[in-house]
Amino acid sequence: LKQRGMLEDTVILWTTEFGRMPSTQGSKGRDHNPHVFTNWLAGGGVRGGVTHGESDEWGYKPADRKNPTQVYDIHATILHLLGIDHEKLVFRKDSIDRRLTDVHGKVIREILA
Repeated sequence: LKQRGMLEDTVILWTTEFGRMPSTQGSKGRDHNPHVFTNWLAGGGVRGGVTHGESDEWGYKPADRKNPTQVYDIHATILHLLGIDHEKLVFRKDSIDRRLTDVHGKVIREILA
């Protein structure tokens, strides 16, 4: 993409819906951890070389438990990078207007170029 001059017009996202627990469960491996997981963004509008958020020393919970980054924030940030106002993007489900970012999503400005 960079060689073709398309990187600045492209948002690349690599993500998971959960992480793994830092401890093992014997022969059963490690269980899902919905509190700490990785998202990787690059391309247009994303500031390179930035790490946002951190876990506690064990990788079990967010270090900032009062204001953790939520999946809603990831959604709000991606929509922002695509030029869409997440607060105005509404879809109807079961006769109720809903937002992908619910009422909690905030654009993560610290990672924007």
